[in-house]
Amino acid sequence: MEIKGQEDATFLAQQVASGAVSADELLDAALERVAALNPQLNAVVLIQEQAARKTIKAGLPDGPFKGVPFLIKDLSAEAIDFPTHSGSNLMRDTKYSYDSEIFRRMRATGVVTFGRTTSPEGGIGPVTEAAVYGGPTRNPWDVTRTSGGSSGGSGAAVAAGIVPMAHGSDGGGSVRIPASSCGLFGFKATRARFPDGPASGEGWGGMAIDGFLSRSVRDNAAMMDACTGPEQGAPYAAPAMEMTYAQAIKRPPRRLRIAVCDTTFTGAAIDPACKTAVDKTAKILEDLGHHVTPDCPKADHEGMMHAWTKIVVCGTALWIQNVATARGEVAKQGDLQGVARGAAKFAQTISGADYLKAVNTVHAYGRQMAAAFDDYDIILSATLAEPPAKVGRFHHDREDFENYRVGPGGVFEYSPFCATFNASGQPAATVPMHWTEGGLPVGVHVAAPFGQDATLIALCAELEQAAPWAHRKPSMVT
Repeated sequence: MEIKGQEDATFLAQQVASGAVSADELLDAALERVAALNPQLNAVVLIQEQAARKTIKAGLPDGPFKGVPFLIKDLSAEAIDFPTHSGSNLMRDTKYSYDSEIFRRMRATGVVTFGRTTSPEGGIGPVTEAAVYGGPTRNPWDVTRTSGGSSGGSGAAVAAGIVPMAHGSDGGGSVRIPASSCGLFGFKATRARFPDGPASGEGWGGMAIDGFLSRSVRDNAAMMDACTGPEQGAPYAAPAMEMTYAQAIKRPPRRLRIAVCDTTFTGAAIDPACKTAVDKTAKILEDLGHHVTPDCPKADHEGMMHAWTKIVVCGTALWIQNVATARGEVAKQGDLQGVARGAAKFAQTISGADYLKAVNTVHAYGRQMAAAFDDYDIILSATLAEPPAKVGRFHHDREDFENYRVGPGGVFEYSPFCATFNASGQPAATVPMHWTEGGLPVGVHVAAPFGQDATLIALCAELEQAAPWAHRKPSMVT
């Protein structure tokens, strides 16, 4: 069987099951693509081929992706066989003595994990340009552009056809930003849908969650079903779903009330290509019989982002402190890049009361966003306010972290939509619905009320059927 790099994981697993191809042959093909494409992309790191071969030889679990090559993000997803840099020289070649629960569940699907994908230091930022990897991670659609962040390596690897699906995580858009930038499907589930343990009970005050970047909706659905549910001792859990993700995508959703926002949520203009993507998608949804109304959610979006920023810098400072404690020494010159150093410095100005105030602001924002769905089932917007940024625009060598995030020309202006739903905990997804004249992918963003993951993914599947994207590929994917 010839592997072209456009197949989704479900199809490849079917081919393994039929005997048309073996897990070792799929791994061979993935490694060949790494050798051919990774020098241009800098997306796949810390390859552990022997661990992957050993897993195959030992016998793979009979899961939905048995034999399919897979990559995990180089951030969290702790695994004994997969050392990590976590995007930072501070943690270069760190080894774990345990497997995280999310990794255990991914492994049980039968995937063959063979390495990690690049991430920015500490998961900060909408780009992946970590010094520990020797350079930026680039977009397969245009190598002068970013693949996004913080799951930027996963986005580039899937878009380039190295693997059909990869692990990511999302604390402010870190699955959806690279999925949009790379022409992929990315889904952020309702808060606490997946386990965080045993290393922690929650990430960034409950705003971060694991997720997946995929070529197809069905792959994402099956992987999320395999990972759903809290682990023993979790501090809280997401509400039970009315049906599984895989069941939801097999039936069209009811006709939905959809609010369409073709500006930022604060009313600022977005790039014409992003507006075109929103307008085009709104028309498709209207033609499908959904009830489409121009509107934007009313909430304290700017206040939320300032609070989000304080929570994230405190989380970053804690991460640096924990690593230093484990090493028995403080971070030294060269261990950290500017953005992480700036976050740690900013955290020193935030008191315990300031932190709790930020948490309360985010919780209040969650109530505001819950009310925004009183009259709607779905909120539709662009995923980013612009097409993928040029490499270097959001580099990590600056220390003015607050300005980097919320200042003029900062991250919030570039990505004003995604963090909304990390703060609210509501499910949200990016769907690749448009490409610019220059061939850059532009995602549209859809979000649903808390716990309504099934409704949201059913709508995504309906969009996939109405406007398929699987035939699209970067020119480097032959």
